[in-house]
This record gives sequence, structure tokens and C-alpha cells, in this order.
Amino acid sequence: MAQVAVTINNRSYRIACDDGQEEHLQRLAQFVDKKVAELVAAVGQIGDTRLLVMASLLVADELSDAYAENEKLKAGNAGGSMSATEEDQLVATIEGYAKKLEDIASRLEHS
Repeated sequence: MAQVAVTINNRSYRIACDDGQEEHLQRLAQFVDKKVAELVAAVGQIGDTRLLVMASLLVADELSDAYAENEKLKAGNAGGSMSATEEDQLVATIEGYAKKLEDIASRLEHS
């Protein structure tokens, strides 16, 4: 299992990940760091824990919107252009992203 050092809100965290996922984890950490930076700009430095919780909620909200959009697309394509296989692939992709976000949030909580 690989270890990756990520920086969020100018603090370094060592996170374990599957071998070969290091670059992906770095990109995800950069995404989270950007969300935290947006929060800091809006509300100031209110503590790492609170900022990470708020950033997690923002990401969860975006994921929820993506799920809702996916459901709309599925409903709109009930008789249409997306095959069942394509729908299954889309759902699997979104669920994979959700699991990765949950795993990273869990690792951050335990770091």
C-alpha cells in the first residue's frame, strides 16, 4: 500500500492509498484544498476540522446534484438514446467517485 503526502490548508497529511492511485489521490487532495481555500476566503480560518467538514459537505452537495442530474437523464432517456449498458456504466462511475470521496474523507478523519 502506497503512502502519499497531501497538503490541505497548508497542512500536510500522509494518506494511505492503493498502489497506482497516488496521482489520483493528489488530484483529489488539490480539489479539496481548493474547496477549503474558497471557504477560508469566505469565512476565514475557523479551524482545520470545521473547514474540512464544511468542504466535505460542499463536495457531498455537488455529488448529490450529480446523482439528481443522473436520475433526470435516466428518466429523460427512458425510451431514448442511452442504452442500459451506458446507464450502468454511468451509475458505476458515479458510485465509484462517491466511494473514493468517502474513503478519502475517512482517511482524513483518522489522520
